[in-house]
Amino acid sequence: MQAMRFLFFTLTSGTFMNQNYIDVTQEAGKAFFQRGIPGAFVMLNLLKFKDIADYSKLPDLAPASEISGAAAYDLYMHHTLPLLVEAGSELLFYGKGGPFLIGPENQHWDAVLLVKHQSVARFMAFAQDQVYLKTAGHRTAALEDSRLLPIEPI
Repeated sequence: MQAMRFLFFTLTSGTFMNQNYIDVTQEAGKAFFQRGIPGAFVMLNLLKFKDIADYSKLPDLAPASEISGAAAYDLYMHHTLPLLVEAGSELLFYGKGGPFLIGPENQHWDAVLLVKHQSVARFMAFAQDQVYLKTAGHRTAALEDSRLLPIEPI
């Protein structure tokens, strides 16, 4: 299930009860798969970036000098976007976040991302692709916190 750790493609915000969310859990990955989404879906990504990217556990990916979490996420996107397109996915929106208009006043997300995926099966194949996994660590280094919400049409 190690590939499930990188199952979700994403972005970031504040903490809830002092818990941050970066990687998918085995239980959440199983529940996502078992939802049985029948076709295309959109993944909502909410992202909060670290001030300075943390490559301490990923020395092979580390840039020559310190970079911001936002810059590390840009590296992630640079490597990942072509792979997403190849997998049949589409970046619908990537923008700057901020405080909620309706929601907790003490939370904000630095960035919001919407990605349309053709199917759960194609998304999971993308998330387990060895080429993707080689550079997915930029995401881990970049993020302080994140949320991913698979959205299916009604």
